[in-house]
Amino acid sequence: MPVITRRALLGAAAALPLARPALAAWPEQPIRVIVPWNAGGLADIVIRALSGPMSGPLGQPVVIENRPGANGAVGTQAVARANPDGHTLILANAETHAINPLIYPKLPYNPVTDFTPVTLFARGPFALIIRPGLGVENFAGFLAKVRAEPGKLTFASWGIGSTPHLAMEGLLKQNDLQMLHVPFTGAAPASTAVVAGQVDAMFLNAGPAEAVSRDGKVKILALGAAERLSTLPNTPTLAELGQPIEAGNWFGLLGPAKMSPAIAERIAAVVAEQLKPAPMREIFRTQAAVPTTTTPEEMRKFIAEDTARWSSVVKDLNIRLD
Repeated sequence: MPVITRRALLGAAAALPLARPALAAWPEQPIRVIVPWNAGGLADIVIRALSGPMSGPLGQPVVIENRPGANGAVGTQAVARANPDGHTLILANAETHAINPLIYPKLPYNPVTDFTPVTLFARGPFALIIRPGLGVENFAGFLAKVRAEPGKLTFASWGIGSTPHLAMEGLLKQNDLQMLHVPFTGAAPASTAVVAGQVDAMFLNAGPAEAVSRDGKVKILALGAAERLSTLPNTPTLAELGQPIEAGNWFGLLGPAKMSPAIAERIAAVVAEQLKPAPMREIFRTQAAVPTTTTPEEMRKFIAEDTARWSSVVKDLNIRLD
């Protein structure tokens, strides 16, 4: 049996109160959540829906600040350099913390060492949409048309290395097909190009995809979700169609490195509680976002796994951006 010395006991006793006063004094001011993309997108909508309800139990307003640029890197870098006092968080996704590190050799932040994971709170599956008049009725017909015209059909995304770009490349690789990538500066101009018939297809967030499909502006062929969505009950998933491709994004909160673990756990617990009420879940449902919750440690493991998942696609494409 190990001998417990008086010095060890005194050291342990001295350490115990440290986390409690830090958490008791927090938050002392409004909590900023930096969204590293333009307002109006799925990530922006769901965090704004959560921010009001979070303010009550936290005792301070939760303020959303949009800071777009460089595939999310501008706003993410700002949080990496922020004071780790728990008053500044980043709304992260696959691009900021799994993909950017793979494609930007000079990325101004380290996704692992510069951040404290808090919680994953939503998944955003994509829908595969095609332009009107493409002349195919279903997913099998789409694959057949792409195979018959290698390299001639086009697909849109909101940037080189973005999740819809890599998701489509993964689908093409899986089926040994070729299409021409047409990158845009955002989801709105990319989907507008598909609606206008200027681009043949794209992976788009399922919520906006469902909206533009209602009046026949586009046709939805498949979903990247784990299971069918209530808003698109008749649309099969890629898994149902024999395609082991995960097409979608995720959204979560992280703080700067060295932020108190107690604060991270507190925020994660508050987010989990605010996702439970039916009105909140209805907001997520109408946006085709799937609510989920994790502990800080579970989020850390999730990001590592997501990075590994995307790395093979990025390696095959040999994407490197300055």
